[in-house]
Amino acid sequence: MTFPKNIFNSHSKQDGDFFLGVKRIIGFKPKEIEFYKKAFLHRSMNKKDDKGNPMNYERLEFLGDSMLGTIISKYLYNEVPEGDEGYLTKMRSKIVSREHLNELGKDLQLIKYVESRIPKTHFGENIHGNVFEALVGAIYLDRGYSYCEKFINKRVIEPYVDIEQLEGKVISYKSLIIEWCQKQKKTFNFNVYEDTGNDTLKHFAVKLSIGGNVVAKARATSKKKAEERASKRAFFALQDKMK
Repeated sequence: MTFPKNIFNSHSKQDGDFFLGVKRIIGFKPKEIEFYKKAFLHRSMNKKDDKGNPMNYERLEFLGDSMLGTIISKYLYNEVPEGDEGYLTKMRSKIVSREHLNELGKDLQLIKYVESRIPKTHFGENIHGNVFEALVGAIYLDRGYSYCEKFINKRVIEPYVDIEQLEGKVISYKSLIIEWCQKQKKTFNFNVYEDTGNDTLKHFAVKLSIGGNVVAKARATSKKKAEERASKRAFFALQDKMK
């Protein structure tokens, strides 16, 4: 499967620079560079293939997410033979968490290759992880499962995956706080209100109350993020009591 060369309207030098950049990131030569171009193509470009189908990284992101989950699952299955289904699922969630994927995308500086009509400074954090997953999908289509596994081993498992450290890594501080409050029979409440302040983007502020007392506050661009940040601050404020 290939796309017509004129779809991307790239000059030969740009193609060469992009090819070398991708080769450096993935650790081997791409066969069909068009897959990788699509992995960095933002939907704001409004490009379509010769059949009129939208072309951007989102479908590759879907595929890459599946491949990443499969390869990490295989690794954990072999590495932790004593782990039951619940344990393996929890560990996989920690490895492929959105936060971790965003860190991976940042470390590889993937955003500098993204083609978009939106200024890159306007992107949210998740762009880094989304493009990382799209890149995994492109590798799978271009070189197959073995090369996809090779890339994930090199870029994810070897440098970042430590079973003992992952066992102690917190996925959600909000879940920890809620679980602790329920066990201690304490009431809790996330009081969320809009707080744009002087920021261009809309922000939300959260007050986390436990037992009627405000224990933490936080702000973020979404209610979910604000609640998680407030929960994290509450966790560290109460960690002696939560042991």
